[in-house]
Amino acid sequence: MNHSRWKVKREQELGADHSETEEIRAERAEIRLAMAFAKAVYDRRKELGLSQSDVAERAGLTQAKVSRIEGADAVPTLPLLRRLARALDASLSIAMDEEQEEVVFVARTAA
Repeated sequence: MNHSRWKVKREQELGADHSETEEIRAERAEIRLAMAFAKAVYDRRKELGLSQSDVAERAGLTQAKVSRIEGADAVPTLPLLRRLARALDASLSIAMDEEQEEVVFVARTAA
C-alpha cells in the first residue's frame, strides 16, 4: 500500500472508531514543529551555500549537533535559536497555532 493510501485508510479508521487523544495530538504538533524548524535550518544553510560544518563553526556548535537539528532529532533552546539565527545571517520567525507551525529564517538586509 503506498503512503497516500495508507494516510487515507488511517484517516478513515480514526474517523470511524478512533479519535486521537490530546497527548497524541500534542506529540504530533511537537514533531511537526521540530520538522518545520529542521527544514528552515536546512533551507537557509543551502541558500547561503554553507556546509553543516560551516554553520557549526559560526554558531559555536559541533557538526553533529547541526546534523541532529536538521534531522529534527534535537530540541533547540532559546539561546541555541539565537546562535543559529546569527550563524545563518537571519532573524528567526516562529508562528504556531492549533493547525500549523511555521518556522522561517528571514535574511538580514545590509545596512
